[in-house]
Amino acid sequence: IVIKGKPQVSPKSGRFALKVLEMRLSGEGSLKLALERLKKQLESEGLFDESRKRRLPFLPDKIGLITGENSAAYSDFIKVARGRMGGITIYHAPVRVQGVGSIVEICGAINYFNTVQKVDVIVLTRGGGSLEDLQSFNSEDVTRAVFSSRIPIVVAVGHEKDWSLAELA
Repeated sequence: IVIKGKPQVSPKSGRFALKVLEMRLSGEGSLKLALERLKKQLESEGLFDESRKRRLPFLPDKIGLITGENSAAYSDFIKVARGRMGGITIYHAPVRVQGVGSIVEICGAINYFNTVQKVDVIVLTRGGGSLEDLQSFNSEDVTRAVFSSRIPIVVAVGHEKDWSLAELA
């Protein structure tokens, strides 16, 4: 929280006090509040309804992978997917997964796989991080892009305790 206040010192005891004039959420607190508001809005629009989710193919031949270039998420996915499912083709759309430009790049990659490079399923992934680090996956634009994709998307972001609006869509 951020507090705006007026300091006071008691002349008798020398005791310090702060009279709070204003208090607001900041940092992770304000992010969580904004996230919950957006979640409620998108939920009321039906973006998280199970009935609207696309079925995953049993054994995909072509996978579109959206993640950071040379990231651990990229190398881990390639290693596990090829080890378990030989003969698949993986098309990689490298994107920034946080920071300036990441939302536009992620949405562009989803659009690319829906319009140019046809695949059976899209995997959107990145490793864990703070709430700030995962903001791109909690953005309205990325969540709507996941929801609107004609191709099923598996969103695998963060660790077990992490979740994102894109995953809910």
